[in-house]
Amino acid sequence: MTRKRKSGGSDSLYYYKWLDKALSDLQAARILLTWQGDPSITAFHCQQAIEKALKGYLLYKTGRHFDGHNLTFLCRQAAAQDEQFVEWLDESAALNNLYIETRYPNDLPLRITETDCRRFLTMAENMFTAIRGELYQGDEGPAPIQENLRRR
Repeated sequence: MTRKRKSGGSDSLYYYKWLDKALSDLQAARILLTWQGDPSITAFHCQQAIEKALKGYLLYKTGRHFDGHNLTFLCRQAAAQDEQFVEWLDESAALNNLYIETRYPNDLPLRITETDCRRFLTMAENMFTAIRGELYQGDEGPAPIQENLRRR
C-alpha cells in the first residue's frame, strides 16, 4: 500500500529512488561522523538508510510498498523473499533501536559513543551494499516497479 501525503503526493514506486535516499542518509552519517557531529543524529541516519534500502528491496521484489519503520519487521519481510536476509536480523534489531531514541529527548539519555557510531555505520554500509547488489545484479539499470513486474 502506498502512503498518501497531505500534499497530494505519495511514496515513490521506483525502487532506485528509495536506494538513492538511503545512500543520502549514509553520506550524511559519514559526514557527521567525520566532523564529530551529534552522535544521535549520526545513528539515526544509519537507521534511516537501512529502512529506505529495505523498503526499496521489498518494492522491487513484491511490487508493493511496506509502511512502517521497524527494521526487524522489514528485514523479516525481505527474508521471506530471500533467506540470505536472515543474516541481517541482528543488525536490523540493533539499528531498529535508533529510530525513536535518537530523535526525542527522554529522562534516561541515550549514550552513543563515536565507537558506537562507527559500528552502526559499518552495519548500515554492509547491509546497503548487500541490498544494492541484489537489486542491480544482472539488471540493465533502475526501472520503475511496473516494468519489473512485466518482466516476471
